[in-house]
Amino acid sequence: MYMQISGIGGSLPLRPTDTSAVSTAKNGFGDIMKSTIDQVNQAQNRGDLAIEQLSTGKAESLHEVMIAVEEADISLKMLVQMRNKALQAYEEIMRMQI
Repeated sequence: MYMQISGIGGSLPLRPTDTSAVSTAKNGFGDIMKSTIDQVNQAQNRGDLAIEQLSTGKAESLHEVMIAVEEADISLKMLVQMRNKALQAYEEIMRMQI
C-alpha cells in the first residue's frame, strides 16, 4: 500500500511505516536494554543510599544494607554478562560469510 503525494513534478510514492518482525524485534531489544540499565542504576542508587544511611547511623539494620549492596552488585554483574553475550553474538555475526 503506497500513498501518493501530488506536486509540481508529478506524484511520489511514499513507503508505509516499517512494521516488519526485524524492526519490531530491534525496538523491543532496545527497550529491554534501556529498562535493564535503568533497573541496575536504581539498584546501585539504593545500595549507595543504604551505605550512606549506615555511615550516618540512620540505617535500620546491617542486614538490609548488605542486601541492598549485594542486590546492586549482582545486578551489575548480570548487566556486564548481558553486554558480553551481546558482544559475542555481534562478533559471531560479523565473522559469518555471506
